[in-house]
This record gives sequence, structure tokens and C-alpha cells, in this order.
Amino acid sequence: MSNRSYSSQTKNVVIVGAGIIGATLGYHLSRRAGMTVTLLERDLPGAGASGHSFAWVNGFGKDPREYHTLNRRSLDMWYRLAHQLDADVGIRYGGEMRWENDPRRATQLRQRVRQIQTWGYPCRLITRAEMLALEPHLHPGDVLAASLSEADIHVETDTFIHVCLQRACEAGAVVHSQTAVTGFVVRDGSIAAVKTADAEFPCDVVVLASGVQTTELASLAQVQIPQQQSPGIVIKTTPGVEVLHNVAVIHAPATDEKHQHLHLRQLSDGSLRIGQGTQEGINRDDSQQHADALLDRARTYLPRIGDVQAIPTPVGYRPMPLDGFPVLGFTETVPNLYIALMHSGVTLAPLVGEMATLEIVDGVPVDWFAPYRPERFG
Repeated sequence: MSNRSYSSQTKNVVIVGAGIIGATLGYHLSRRAGMTVTLLERDLPGAGASGHSFAWVNGFGKDPREYHTLNRRSLDMWYRLAHQLDADVGIRYGGEMRWENDPRRATQLRQRVRQIQTWGYPCRLITRAEMLALEPHLHPGDVLAASLSEADIHVETDTFIHVCLQRACEAGAVVHSQTAVTGFVVRDGSIAAVKTADAEFPCDVVVLASGVQTTELASLAQVQIPQQQSPGIVIKTTPGVEVLHNVAVIHAPATDEKHQHLHLRQLSDGSLRIGQGTQEGINRDDSQQHADALLDRARTYLPRIGDVQAIPTPVGYRPMPLDGFPVLGFTETVPNLYIALMHSGVTLAPLVGEMATLEIVDGVPVDWFAPYRPERFG
């Protein structure tokens, strides 16, 4: 982290990327007096990884404890951010419910719940009867272990991003959609302007909140931010009747040995989002056949889904730093270039938006980000 203080001289901040991280940062930065905030988005806001995300906000599977705590802090900050924005931001409250029908996995679930309870996470084991009291249309089959993480939520990212950008623009920020960055003007080792095909945007600070494009854009400034490829699929459905009455997210066991477990959530319009495996899993099958199969498996547990139609979605490539952990902070070689790259961007957005604003505007390194600095890659 650079020791340079920006509090007296930062006026123009250019954020590259208007997904959930860029939009949240744009909102927080625009609230500061004297700031000029510009967001450059190569597509439409939220069209990248944010729009493909399952958007489950949680700390359930985040290890080690330090990283779990970072996610837990941000989960708790979602409630305050929603209050500040003073609008429907697409949050579904109610927690995350899961169960296992395999003895080995049931033991693992019990152990995980116990572990995160010792870390102070609001998660508990529940009975089959409690599951059905929460979701009466559920047909869970055998239940050897089940849990409820009561604080978890899911977010309709397009709604949230729209509100953040609207509030930022009300405070004077400017958003340029379909405006791809082509390079940087570098003077005396710092970025003086961000270049696009048609213009140059002068800046005091550049924030790369560009998801999978971050590696390529950072390299234009001779900064190395390595990523791994992380393709994933979350299918959509046409709108249907309400199938989840209380919980925000469910994770269901595999229906047979050939498949992975399912995760499912329902949006305000009645449509579903369904995926399989872990949030970090690799999946490139975006066929109609795959989408139909996922929906059929979901109907096994929720027959009330009925005759909605599966809509295949293109493979989404998730931001994934090489070691799996966030990359946050100014770079040493280009002192006014700030990196904001991470998986779990939906969970971490409130915390990153608020804490990165402290670092950018006030020049104060936030201790929470110490393990996640860009310099760890050399």
C-alpha cells in the first residue's frame, strides 16, 4: 500500500467497470465532497460477472477464518447500505437452508456448522420438521442433517447496480456505458489519463473494478495481476408461482451419484436462478439440454415449480485471482492505480465500497485489506 496521501489532492477518480464492485465504489466515492467520479463500462452496467452471479451473500464456505470474517463483516454491512440507498435494491432476506441425505456429507455439514458457530456465524442445525415449516412446498426426501444460516441474503444484482449508479449520478458522477478502455497516459510513473477509442479522461486515481478484464488492463500499465479461469453457469427460468416463502436460498443434495448438488433462489418476478456444484466450480455447458436437466432436478425437490421453462444462459467467467483471494489496494509500481478484484464480489461489495473509499480519498490503509494487497504476486 502506498503511503501517499490523496486527501488534499484527489479530485478526479476514474473507475473502470460498472459491475457490482464498480457501482458500489462509485456510490461511496460520489458521496465525498469535492470528488469527481467517472465510471467507464465497456458493455452495459452489470452485464459481466455480476449479471451471471448466483448472488448469494454469505460467509458459509469462506476459509480461512480471516477471510470468513471479511465476508461476515460485509454481509452485516448489506443491511446498512440498503438503508442508506433508501430504495428497493433487490434484496431477498430469509437466510440459506441446506440439507444432506448422504451420511458422509451429513457429518461434514454438522462439522461445518459447529466450526462457523465458534466463529460467531448465525447458523444452526434444524430438523426436517423445521425445514417444512419454513418451506411447506419442499419435498426434501431423506434428511440426515440440515442447517439454516439466518443472516444470509440474495441480491438481484441488476436492481442493486441500477440504484447505486442512480444515487452516484444524483451526486454528480458520470457513467459512460459501452466505452472500452484502450490504454493509459502515464506521466512520471503515475496514470494521468485513461484512454478510450474516442476520448481521454484525466484522473488523479484509476480504480480497476473490471472483473476478468482486470488482468489485461493492469498489464497496460505494466502491473501483473494474475487470474485463473473460472467459468460457471446459472440458468434462468420464466416467471412462475412462489415456491420459496421464507428462505432466500436453498442448497439441495444431488439427486443421484452422477450429479452435483443444486442451489436455487427465486426473484421478485417469480423466475428462478439455478446452479449446481460449488460457487467456484467449473461448468461450461450452456446448452438447452443442460438447462432443462437442472430444472427437472429442481422439480424433484420443489414440484410446485410446475411448467416454467428453462432459459439457458451463456457461460459466465467469474473474476478469480490466482490464489482465490481478493486483490485490493494501490499498486507499488503505479501509485495511483487501485485494484479491486475478487470472487465473492456480491458478498464483499458493501465492505469494499466503503473501505476502499477510505483508502482512496483519505489515504489511510485499512488493516482489513492487509492480506490482500497486489504486491503478493510480485
